[in-house]
Amino acid sequence: MDPDDHVCLCYHVSLRKLTTFLNVKQPSVASQLHECFGAGTGCQWCVPFLEKLFEQSKAGETPNLKMARGEYAQRREAYREAGRKRRADDYPED
Repeated sequence: MDPDDHVCLCYHVSLRKLTTFLNVKQPSVASQLHECFGAGTGCQWCVPFLEKLFEQSKAGETPNLKMARGEYAQRREAYREAGRKRRADDYPED
């Protein structure tokens, strides 16, 4: 993803905002990312991706998702159409 692509599509929280939040606030648990403009509190599609970004940050890596913006949006739409049920293929790829 590009830095200005939205990770939380419900609240339009970009990868850049999340990266800045991780660097400045240094949350102790992934769930604290909701403090970044409500990320992850809408449809909850992005929660596993927020967890992935948190893990990358804690490991000293630059937070990033390898998925293209279009694919991410399509998978989120399929998630919502399926009744917001998480499936194994909803989770980030390593």
